[in-house]
Amino acid sequence: DVALLLIIILALFVQPTPPAHQHWLQEMSGAAGFFLYFAFGSNLLKERLQLANPSATFYKTGRLKDYKLNFGLWKEHIDNAWHGGVATIESYPGAEVWGVIWTLNNEHLSSLDDQEAVKAGVYSPLEVSVETDNGTVLCRTYQMNNFHACPPSPQYKQVVCLGAEQHGLPVEYKKSLEAVQTNNYSGPSILDQIPTITNLRLNKRGACSL
Repeated sequence: DVALLLIIILALFVQPTPPAHQHWLQEMSGAAGFFLYFAFGSNLLKERLQLANPSATFYKTGRLKDYKLNFGLWKEHIDNAWHGGVATIESYPGAEVWGVIWTLNNEHLSSLDDQEAVKAGVYSPLEVSVETDNGTVLCRTYQMNNFHACPPSPQYKQVVCLGAEQHGLPVEYKKSLEAVQTNNYSGPSILDQIPTITNLRLNKRGACSL
């Protein structure tokens, strides 16, 4: 994949501090026909993200400083396809959120926005600086509007944990995900649409089993 090869080459020149390099990488990715997306919720899991965004390709893991992870709903008592709270980020000095940086073709910007219900006002796109082992890069991510705290369903939590395990996020961070309390929902959900989820469950028994 030419786009992925280009971003790997570009990453070699990204330094930890100068913001000019951040913008340079972002501008070059746009010119090459793809963008960088920082995922921290269910889109940590490749198989979930690729349901609607098949061009998604793993780039790096990274951390977003001065934010914390929350689970909730767009409005109080609004149900959704996950039947519980879903992930968002909230500004919080001293905290950090670990996640995955993906490259996606520009053609999937609209499908990613649709998945995050941007037009409906559920999430708003946000540009964030994500720290990686090669320096800091600017990424697109999403933050929930009108946030109301609500525990996630066991199915949603499992997908998040599987994604964290799949990409080797830090052990302590994975433990914090495993400690999240759920609403004990037991019916159908988007989990059933992920084609390889059964194999993932079997291979990752330590990651938030239902």
